[in-house]
Amino acid sequence: MKDLLYLKDDQIKEFIQLLYYAYRETFSDPREILAKKFFGLAHLRALHLIERNPGINLGELIFRLKVTKQSLNRVLRDLISNKMIKQIQDDSDTRKKNLFLDKEGKIFFDLLYNSQKKRIFNALKNSSSDSVIKFKGVLKKIIDGK
Repeated sequence: MKDLLYLKDDQIKEFIQLLYYAYRETFSDPREILAKKFFGLAHLRALHLIERNPGINLGELIFRLKVTKQSLNRVLRDLISNKMIKQIQDDSDTRKKNLFLDKEGKIFFDLLYNSQKKRIFNALKNSSSDSVIKFKGVLKKIIDGK
């Protein structure tokens, strides 16, 4: 563990490069499926967050994706017109619209998810439980900026 306290720039650059390659490969798997619908990775990110957070409202989705309302609206328009998601007016605040996957969206999301699942599952399965737990912790710290 002490050697981690003395990470050199080359080691950090190598880690960043590995993160890039992991991202590239993980998200290359569903690209062909997305392309058939003329969707991109922005659509995948929106679908993923809506699937993981049914009923998420537009403001929360914008916050979590860290995108502008304008760029998200284009993606949501595509997803709504392709019957992937539906907007339901909030019961307590009629100004808010809650987002859910539609039946077609659930099927499409599962197709995308399964294209990514194999790579992630195999990587986790072929790692020790300790390294999986530590890796998850490191990823969370990268996300949190700690």
